[in-house]
Amino acid sequence: MTEAPASRPRAPLGQAPRLVGDFVVLRPLTVADAEITHRWRHAAKALHLNRSAATVEDQARWIAGRPGNEFNYIIEMADGAPIGMLSLVTIDLANRRAESARFLIGEEEAVRGAPAAVEAMKLLYELAFDRLGLERVYGVIEERNHRMIKWQKYLGMVEEGRLRAHMRMDGEFVDVVSLSLLADEYRATTLPRMRGLMSLGRPRAGGA
Repeated sequence: MTEAPASRPRAPLGQAPRLVGDFVVLRPLTVADAEITHRWRHAAKALHLNRSAATVEDQARWIAGRPGNEFNYIIEMADGAPIGMLSLVTIDLANRRAESARFLIGEEEAVRGAPAAVEAMKLLYELAFDRLGLERVYGVIEERNHRMIKWQKYLGMVEEGRLRAHMRMDGEFVDVVSLSLLADEYRATTLPRMRGLMSLGRPRAGGA
């Protein structure tokens, strides 16, 4: 039988740590975020995500019931304005893997051209690969979400295949595209590309 890799020092699971970047902050999701996340999940921008809770109260119960192997975040701009959400779920330290999920920028107008989405993913990957010591981060994207599939591939995720009839949306079963990123790919490809994209959002000397 195959054994899990030998353990090495890594951050213990518990409350999701607050992650601070240059443009955005990932802070732990709380029940107080039920109203805004419910609104985001029912907006047109969330068309390709799993359907959310029907009411704000249901959303609050969903947040309160998150299991201990998930880190769920609100994405905030540096000024504290909430703009979206992102999660690392199904965290398996024994097999050193987790799933990135629930990625949504709900307030695009508040981003104001900053590389918020890129840095949010960068902070999540730093948590997964550098702090938790994971080897693999994976995820699925609804097949019609071509923009997200293209973006994640550019950032280094590798398409592994298609899961047929994996999600039910609006009464119909849809396929999803399965992608993953390994630790060495993150360091060799994803991190340099993210740094390059983020550099475009930094003010130039002299305000140009």
